[in-house]
Amino acid sequence: MKIIHLLLAGLPLILVLSCSGNKTDENILTESVIKNDTIVQKMINARIYVKPDKVNDFIEAAREIIDSSNTEDGCLSYSLYQDPYDNTRFIMVELWKDQQAIDIHFEKTYFKEFGEKTNAWMEKPAELKIYDIIANNQ
Repeated sequence: MKIIHLLLAGLPLILVLSCSGNKTDENILTESVIKNDTIVQKMINARIYVKPDKVNDFIEAAREIIDSSNTEDGCLSYSLYQDPYDNTRFIMVELWKDQQAIDIHFEKTYFKEFGEKTNAWMEKPAELKIYDIIANNQ
């Protein structure tokens, strides 16, 4: 069972890295910060635990922030995944051009409103991690 959960946890990363929404790979490379022949982007992975009676409300609210976030200049991809074995668990995977794009995103009104709206729906606090995505530019 642990292997299935590990595979499910890794699947969003694989999907984000292989499919970047409606933006082409060429656009991602051009929009990236390049340091010493290395492409650096940022990925946010948020594990979210929703109360069972609030799952549908959360999904509806998430649609709004996903749609808005995907229009931001620095957003390369913003997606939500639901655990097929426990529908109260979600992973939000975001791919950003750089840290500045994330900082701008965190200041958006709809981002703050999403947090205020959904906070009471959480079973426990979200687990948020921000990663550097580094690739050899060859």
